[in-house]
Amino acid sequence: MTTRGRCLLAAGVAAAGCAVVLDERDMLRVAVFVFALPLLATLVARWARTRLRCTRSLRPHRVAAGSRTEVLLHLSSASRLPTSGVLVEDTVPYAAGAKPRFVIDWLTSGTVELRYPLHPMLRGVHPIGPAVVRVSDPFGLAEFSRRLGEPAGLLVVPRTAKLHGMPVGHGSADSSGPRRARAGHGEQDAIVRQYRHGDDLRKVHWRSTAHRDELMVRMEERPSGGGSTVLLDHRAAAHRGHGTGASVEWAISFAASVCLHLHAHGFPVRLVTEDGAELAGQDGAADQGQATLDALAALRPTHRRELAMPGGLAEERAIIAVLGACSRPALGELIASTAGHTSGLAVLLDVGAWSPGDTGEIADVHEGAQLLTAAGWAVVIAGPGDGLADTWQRLCEAAKAATGHLEVQP
Repeated sequence: MTTRGRCLLAAGVAAAGCAVVLDERDMLRVAVFVFALPLLATLVARWARTRLRCTRSLRPHRVAAGSRTEVLLHLSSASRLPTSGVLVEDTVPYAAGAKPRFVIDWLTSGTVELRYPLHPMLRGVHPIGPAVVRVSDPFGLAEFSRRLGEPAGLLVVPRTAKLHGMPVGHGSADSSGPRRARAGHGEQDAIVRQYRHGDDLRKVHWRSTAHRDELMVRMEERPSGGGSTVLLDHRAAAHRGHGTGASVEWAISFAASVCLHLHAHGFPVRLVTEDGAELAGQDGAADQGQATLDALAALRPTHRRELAMPGGLAEERAIIAVLGACSRPALGELIASTAGHTSGLAVLLDVGAWSPGDTGEIADVHEGAQLLTAAGWAVVIAGPGDGLADTWQRLCEAAKAATGHLEVQP
């Protein structure tokens, strides 16, 4: 019962008392009417509430962060009498958009279609609904609310960017890459690069050394591998920032863009996290890119403190690591786990730039980049102002420079 209804109810009781004291029967009749009206309005509003039904649909139900979707509510009443004063408020999470409100003066029998747009800015699986429907009587004496309709899940996948170019070992830099991945064990092709300090002298390719007049190292390419791994570091302690501007969101968007780019060019790729969990495999399915985005949509930062090297990294032809703040021991373990034939590419996030006022201890990103570069990795440092496509282009150029212009020798 609303404040108006309670006041009218109190007025009826007072009028009835005065009628009894003054022995006024007409006043008593008025008092009974005034007292009964709020009670009758309460029964009508409560009955009308139970006759309402609500269903919802999303078009589409799967969108990228920052894109637009539309929610359709179908509100119907099974009552033959019109229902007045219907207020509809749908339940929408803050990350998915603004909460809509609709006012329906008169709801007759049938279905009323209500629609509103959503612009979700943050990835995730957002429940939309249920709708809160408030029904009141025509005089505004009573009001009842009810939750209607089952919630619908809105899947918001990470933002992605169109990438161009391939690093060494993929596509134009090494056009034989996909072919070798399918080749038989009889092939003995080798990739030759410049000698670096610490390389095994037994791997020196003497024919290329004599031809170029400088030491060249032979790296056997194993046809049993041929795949690539995108390593995503999503530790909460390794990232800074909040919401859509957090460094972990940038890392997830970049990893998603790389996976889609490699899938589009027919390269097998698997996506793993720093704790060893595989989010998407390299089975080559047609919907592999969609499965990758769906897995990243629900990904939440982990509380692990250090990297846990996933298994099988050394078997891959290339590894593309998207890393937050990493300590020297963690990077050393990453280098050791990928030693051999694996081509290493890394994007190190300058997480301090995402939160300039943070006084917490953060590993020096430049020191980590030097450590990986010395081990033969192609490394770029990314900040909050760097675009995904520009960072990928710089990574491709760094990979070309790190390999010393690789040559394929029979």
